[in-house]
Amino acid sequence: QVQLVESGGGLVQAGESLRLSCVASGLTFSTYAMGWFRQAPGKEREFVAASRWSGDMTIYANSVKGRFTISRDNAKNTVWLQMNSLKPEDTAVYYCAASKFAIPSPRHYDYAYWGQGTQVTVSS
Repeated sequence: QVQLVESGGGLVQAGESLRLSCVASGLTFSTYAMGWFRQAPGKEREFVAASRWSGDMTIYANSVKGRFTISRDNAKNTVWLQMNSLKPEDTAVYYCAASKFAIPSPRHYDYAYWGQGTQVTVSS
């Protein structure tokens, strides 16, 4: 049974940082591209960042480029999302996802497994 468990969310002020973690089990982590998505109240789920299985190729949404960094450690079955210079518009539930493919994708339908999400709230 595949499980993705996110942690690290919380309430921060604008300009501060958070680091989200996602630990995977039940799959061969090192063969999956991993992604982060987010969903704000009343909005559709949107792509944030994704990493190739090896970590040497990453893609980002324009809204987070230069502020967020995705990284992974295949030995620990873990992917992280470092979020700096947070803005109130970053407030959302953040989801970790494992892709059906080895290369990163911004399309939610390319992802086979999803975590339960972790809340990030940024106050102004």
